[in-house]
Amino acid sequence: MEEMEQPDSGKFRSSSESRPPNPLAGEYRQCLSTDRVAVPSKKSLVRHPSLMKTNVSGVSTESGDVIEDCKSEFLPKLRSGACANIGFRSSMEDVYVCVDNFMLDYGHKNHTDGPSAFYGVFDGHGGKHAADFACYHLPKFIVEDESFPSDIERVVASAFLQTDNAFAEACSLDAALASGTTALAALVVGRLGFCYFYHSWLLVVANAGDCRAVLCRRGKAIEMSRDHKPICSKEKRRIEASGGYVYDGYLNGQLNVARALGDWHMEGMKVRDGGPLSAEPEFMTTKLTEEDEFLIIGCDGIWEVFRSQNAVDFARRRLQEHNDPDKCSKDLVDEALKRKSGDNLAVVVVCFQQQPPPNLVAPRTRVQRSFSAEGLRELQSFLDSLGN
Repeated sequence: MEEMEQPDSGKFRSSSESRPPNPLAGEYRQCLSTDRVAVPSKKSLVRHPSLMKTNVSGVSTESGDVIEDCKSEFLPKLRSGACANIGFRSSMEDVYVCVDNFMLDYGHKNHTDGPSAFYGVFDGHGGKHAADFACYHLPKFIVEDESFPSDIERVVASAFLQTDNAFAEACSLDAALASGTTALAALVVGRLGFCYFYHSWLLVVANAGDCRAVLCRRGKAIEMSRDHKPICSKEKRRIEASGGYVYDGYLNGQLNVARALGDWHMEGMKVRDGGPLSAEPEFMTTKLTEEDEFLIIGCDGIWEVFRSQNAVDFARRRLQEHNDPDKCSKDLVDEALKRKSGDNLAVVVVCFQQQPPPNLVAPRTRVQRSFSAEGLRELQSFLDSLGN
């Protein structure tokens, strides 16, 4: 049977009918409900050999807990806001979560006086059940790990896989939940020096899919994630090594993302020890400094109409006007709608300072002036007339 693209998801091609609504979905929305949802017992995790380290200018994934001295460093003052809109779709599958005081709000016994935060965006396809499930469970798996926050990358990678496996168990009990979601999580955590004080603060971004995180560093856009598309050379090699293929830009002719949580119901996508569709996140980490102004994380409906630098420039102007990350996120969504984004929209804006972004004064360049040949002739003629 010929496959047709599902109208409510740009990531998913399927010939099956849409799933009925999940009666528990309301409990997951915004991920801040105190109601607990039963989770299957934790399964052993088999890590897929697809995790890649990426380094860009000013951004590193190398971990290190030893700092040479204990002098005071930049202490971020976290403020966040978020906005979501159904856009021009008939159903909403994007979800977000904002927690400015992560360890305290989630009851972590070792929380510190410094900032700790969790922000996430989840872009569902084939239904929103996977996005709701991941939004609720992923931060819980992270904060409940006894190694958190010291071994941050291992903890977060494990939480992504635990969430994926737990959703597989949930789908085995209720086939109506079958769906998938991309996931991007951004954490602000402290790093210990030898004097046992949190005096260095890291921004850690974990991404599986095509949501995107962009840091504004003194007006410059620093991409903190890489879009995982099947046509990307690294992802294509991984897919083919895992027994999959890329057809017309789609993974196995069905998904236009190379990494995602869920989608266990799709034949040939996932098995317990791997498969072409990976749920394992890719990490980018950077040390926060006084030059870091804000972070934008958004589902691909935002990046469909914004380039990274363009989004930073737009958000920076809005924050200079009202200094409100909540209004700024709404401004980004409204602008994306004006630019005719064809997808659901969800965006989170995180400010690292209390003051609005400063005006940037470009250094004055020395202008070198020269005369044209005609000008020199006119000047010579004028000087000659003075001598006569």
